[in-house]
Amino acid sequence: MLKQSKRIKVLIPLITAVLITLLFPSGEAIDSEVKINSIWIKNDLISSMPFEILKDPVVYEREKNRAINKIFPVYVIDNKTNSLLIDSVNNYNTYFLRVMDSELLYKESGLGKTFLSNYAYKKFLSIREKRDISFNNIILLDFFKVSEQIFKKIYSTGLLNIRLSEIGKDSIALQQGKFQVLMPKWNFTDVDSAQKYIDQSIENKYNNDKDFIAAAKEYLYHFLNPNAVYSHNLTQISIDQAVSKVSKNIGIVNENERIVAKHDRITPEIKAKIDSYRKAKGAESNFSQNLFQNIGIFIHVLIIISLLAVYLFLFRKKIFNDNSKLLLIALVILLISLNAYLTMHINVQSSIEYLIFVPIASMLLTLIFDSRIGFYTTVICSLIVGALRGNDYVLVVTNIFAGGIAAYTVRDISNRSQVFRSFLFILAAYAISIFAFGMERFESFEQIIIAISFASANSVLSPSLTFGLIIFIERLFKITTDLTLIELASADSPLLRELAQNAPGTNSHSNEIALMSEAAALAIGANCLLAKAGAYYHDIGKLISPDSYVENQLNNINIHENMDPFNSAKLIINHVSEGVELAKQNNLPQEIIDFILMHHGTMVVSYFYEKAKKIYGAENVKIEDYQYPGPKPNSKETAILMLADACQSAVKSVIEPDAQKIGNLINNLVQMRIDAGQLDESPISFNDIKLIKSSFVNYLLGSLHKRIRYPNQNQLENNNPQFS
Repeated sequence: MLKQSKRIKVLIPLITAVLITLLFPSGEAIDSEVKINSIWIKNDLISSMPFEILKDPVVYEREKNRAINKIFPVYVIDNKTNSLLIDSVNNYNTYFLRVMDSELLYKESGLGKTFLSNYAYKKFLSIREKRDISFNNIILLDFFKVSEQIFKKIYSTGLLNIRLSEIGKDSIALQQGKFQVLMPKWNFTDVDSAQKYIDQSIENKYNNDKDFIAAAKEYLYHFLNPNAVYSHNLTQISIDQAVSKVSKNIGIVNENERIVAKHDRITPEIKAKIDSYRKAKGAESNFSQNLFQNIGIFIHVLIIISLLAVYLFLFRKKIFNDNSKLLLIALVILLISLNAYLTMHINVQSSIEYLIFVPIASMLLTLIFDSRIGFYTTVICSLIVGALRGNDYVLVVTNIFAGGIAAYTVRDISNRSQVFRSFLFILAAYAISIFAFGMERFESFEQIIIAISFASANSVLSPSLTFGLIIFIERLFKITTDLTLIELASADSPLLRELAQNAPGTNSHSNEIALMSEAAALAIGANCLLAKAGAYYHDIGKLISPDSYVENQLNNINIHENMDPFNSAKLIINHVSEGVELAKQNNLPQEIIDFILMHHGTMVVSYFYEKAKKIYGAENVKIEDYQYPGPKPNSKETAILMLADACQSAVKSVIEPDAQKIGNLINNLVQMRIDAGQLDESPISFNDIKLIKSSFVNYLLGSLHKRIRYPNQNQLENNNPQFS
C-alpha cells in the first residue's frame, strides 16, 4: 500500500533534498552571507584571482534604463517610394476612368472592379456620364490634379504608420543611410492628421457639392499608405548599443589583493567586493567542482531534513508511518524553500528576506498535527532558508522566533477566526528580533523600520494564507484538523442537533461520555478535541431506531421484553454499522468514523447472550452472533471512549453509589476489557489506564453526588393539589 510503502518513505526526503539543492546558487565561494555594518570575524580575505567589482544590480538596472530612455524610436523613409505612391494614384485614376467608360459604353457594371462603395461609385459615374459637358469634365480632371497635390504634400513630410499620440517621445530618429537624424515628431503626419488634411482640402475646393465631397474623401482615403515606417530592428540595435556602453563594474581587484581584513566593519564597498568575488569564483569553477559542491549541498540539506525525520520516527510514529502526511510536510518545506529562492532573485535593496513566509509552515503544521511538529518544522525551514541565503544566522534566529510564536498562537485554537489573531504576535516577534540585531549591527533607524515594514506584510499575509491553505489541505489530503473537530463538536452540528431532538437519552449519554473522554485524554496527554468529538458521535447510529435503546424509552415500554434475544442483540449491534453509514452520508472524517466502529471493539452483548443461553441452552448459542464486529480500539482516544462508554452506562445502575462502589466497578469493567484483549491494539500504557480510571472516578462521583431534599418535596413529587 502506497501510504505505508517503505520505498516511498525513503524517496520523499531524498527527492525533497534534491529539489532544494537545485535552488542553491552555484559557485558559492564564501560560506556566509555578509551584511552592511556587520563585523568580518574571519581571517583576512585575500583574492586568489583578479576580478571586476560588480555594480549593485539595482544601480546597474537604473543606469541601463536611463540609457534606454535616451534612445528615440527609429523610422525609415524611402524617398523613392514617394514618387511610386503618387504614380500608383495616377495610374489608378486612369484605370478608374476606363472602368466607368466601359460601363457607360457597354453597360458592364464596374462596381465590383473598384474599392468604392456603391454610393461613391455612382456619384463618380454620374459625373463621368456628363463628360461631354466641359464643366463637369473639368470637375473630374481637376479632382485628379488636386488629389496629386494632396498626396505630394502628405508624403513630402512623411506619413507615419503609428499615431503621433502613441509615440512616447517628442522626437524620432530618422534613418538616413548610416546615420540617424533627430527630428520633432510634429514635423510628420500620421493617418489621422492626413485624413483631416484631405477633409479640409476637399471641403474648401468643393464646398457646394456635399455628395461629391463624401465620395472624394472615400476615394482618397484608400491611397493613404504610410511611407515613414517604424523599424523595430533598428530601434533595438540602438538600444543594445546604448546598453552595451553601460558598465557593469565599478572597479577591479587584483590577484593577492586583500578584500577585507579581520574585524573590519562591512561597508557597502566591501560588500560589493565580497559579492563580486563570490560570483567570480563561481564562474571559474569547472564541472567537477560544481558536482562536488552540489553533493555537499545535498548532504547538508539531507542532514537538516533528517533531524525532523528522526523526531517523527521516535515520537510521532503515526505520522511517520503515513506517507501522505510525510509528503504534506515535505511540500510545505519545499514551498518555503522556493519562497526563499524567489526573494534572492528579486532586485530589491530593502529587507525582502522578511517576506519569506516561515510562519505559514508553523501555523499550518500546528493546526494539522500539533505544536511540536509545527515548531520542529519551523526550525527545519529556518535552517534551510538561512542556508539558501548564504548561511544567514540572523534570518535563521528571526524565523525560528517568529515561527515558534506563530505555532503557539494557534496551539489551543477554538475557532477558525482565531488564526487571524496571530498577526500581532508574529509582528511582535519579528519586530523584537529586527530591533535586536539591527542595534547589534549599528543599522540606521530607517533600515530597521523598512525591515519591520516587510515583516508587517509577512505578519498580515501569513494568517490569511494559512486560513485559505488549511481548507485546501484538509480536502486534498483528507486530514482532520483541530478546527474541523471544533466545528464537529459544536451543538449546532446537524447530526448532533438531530440526535438531541430524536434521541434525547442517547444525546445525554454522549454528552457525559464526551466530558469523561476529554478529561481522561487531558490526564494522559492524548488529543482532547478528538476524544471529545468522537464521543459525541460514537452512538449516532441509534438515530435510525432510537426507541430500541433503553435510554430513549421514556414511557418505560421496553420493546426487547417481547423479542427473541438473538434479534434484540442484532438490533443493538447494528447501531455500529448504521452509525458508520450515517457518518459517511454526512461526510464525517475517518477519524470520527473510527470511534463509531471501535467503541465496543469485539465485546459481547452480554445481557442478551446470557438470556439466550438460559432460553436455548449454552450449547445451542453461538457467541459470534452476540459479538460486535470490531475492530478493536487502535489509538489512545478510541480506547478512552470504550472505557468511558462502559463505565458511564454501568454506574447508572449502581444503588446508593459511593467512591468505593464506583471505584470497584470501574476497576472491574476496565480489567474485563483488558482480559478480553480489547486494548491490545491501542498504544495505551498501564500508567495511562491508572490515570484514566482516576479521572472517571472523579467525574462520576461529581455527577452522581446527592442533594438534600427540599421541604415538602414529597408533595411536589406526588403532585399534591395544594401545590397545583
